[in-house]
Amino acid sequence: MIAKEGFPFIIVALVSFFVLLIFPKWFLVLLSLMCFVFFLVFFRDPERTVPPFENIAVSAADGKVVEIKDELVDGVTYKKVSVFMNVFNVHVNRMPVTGTVVKVEHRPGKFLAADKPESSIENEQNLIYVESKYGNMIFKQVAGLVARRTVCYAKENEMLQIGDRLGIIKFSSRVDHYFPEGTFIAVGLNDHVKAGETVIARFEDKEQEVR
Repeated sequence: MIAKEGFPFIIVALVSFFVLLIFPKWFLVLLSLMCFVFFLVFFRDPERTVPPFENIAVSAADGKVVEIKDELVDGVTYKKVSVFMNVFNVHVNRMPVTGTVVKVEHRPGKFLAADKPESSIENEQNLIYVESKYGNMIFKQVAGLVARRTVCYAKENEMLQIGDRLGIIKFSSRVDHYFPEGTFIAVGLNDHVKAGETVIARFEDKEQEVR
């Protein structure tokens, strides 16, 4: 499956390839073919299987864990887990928990490299506020140095299930997860995770091992 946001890029690259075949400039033909393949791979949207466990949160993004810390947001302390996506990762984001989207807030900002901690505060971003049976959470789509657009599929007052598609960020970027204080974080720095499949947090029964 291909994310719908990728079709304009893929179609332009494919049309350019065939046009250049008619009026061949072989370097440009090769370049257009490479662009077509890149966009096809970049905008892939594979199906994912949520682990069959209770009281878990899955990663919202594919990529590498670059930050784990306690952070104060709007006067509330959260457990923050940040995942950085490079250009080779799947960029479709997924819902970490089952819950209701209370608010989606877009904040304009800079386009710093998304693997830097300051990008979480200063970069353009979407904040997705969620109510769940485990408490209130925030999931933040952060634009990066190359990524200039964050797309959130979720609507306010919409109920989403764990693993549902949440949005997409075009090109390298990051997603920040804000879990309630006391949440057990099940990943470590530099771990590689997959959206909708990797367990990154557990609620209640913290000593119970998730296999």
